[in-house]
Amino acid sequence: MMNLRIGLYCLLGGLSLTIAALGAGHFVWWWLSGILVAAAFVPVARFGPRRVLAQFCTILLLLVIVGSVCLIWETLIFRLSSREEARSSLVGGITMYFILAVVLALLAKFLKVTEPSAATVDRRPAATSALMVGLSGIAYVIYYLIFGSITYQFFTRQYYPEAEKVVLSLGLWFWAMEVGRGIVMALAALPVIYTLRMRRWPAALTVGALLWIVGGAAPLLVPNALMTTSQRYIHIVEILTQNALLGITATLLLRPKATAAVASLPAATSR
Repeated sequence: MMNLRIGLYCLLGGLSLTIAALGAGHFVWWWLSGILVAAAFVPVARFGPRRVLAQFCTILLLLVIVGSVCLIWETLIFRLSSREEARSSLVGGITMYFILAVVLALLAKFLKVTEPSAATVDRRPAATSALMVGLSGIAYVIYYLIFGSITYQFFTRQYYPEAEKVVLSLGLWFWAMEVGRGIVMALAALPVIYTLRMRRWPAALTVGALLWIVGGAAPLLVPNALMTTSQRYIHIVEILTQNALLGITATLLLRPKATAAVASLPAATSR
């Protein structure tokens, strides 16, 4: 029964993103994108906050920050869109993700997906957590430098011939902004990291998958006028190497190793 409820959660939740198809077309692709996002949030629905409002806020924060703000941030840095286009995309993204967050939170309740376990998750002290979030931002820049450089040199230089000039013109400010971007994504994931009633490594993989799927994989599934099919798929892989590693790193840094208080937490297994 749980597998059936999870399947309905993904299929019905995924329909929320098809609102975008009203203006952009590609209904099936938008539905597949929504299904992928809903599937990424299944661990949150099962082992995350037990209250509907808490689930809604947790989901919405990650969707808006990682799925809209940070993506538009990148397009503005590389001057791939104007401020007017960015503003329009941000408003549209927030509206669409607000609806998706409402739907996913309500589906988790009505389909009885959320596990009733009263287990708690250990958290680091506030000062230590702040330090770990900062380190996560630095780690993100390292991943960005390594895998972004490889991707650009071998795959995407032809699509963004001016990107190198943009980076050089910004100098250290570029890397400061990317550290900030990594910190903002880690902060957006913090409610998931600290409410996910799962063991440390399954939680880390869950957060990594969320940052990858919400931060690029799902949106890039849908054809768009700005990118070729090959270009979209290259970026999907590139974002995997950056965002997924950020999510894993942030979770391992922010969650202490297992203690007696969390030894009984479940892994991400279906019943």
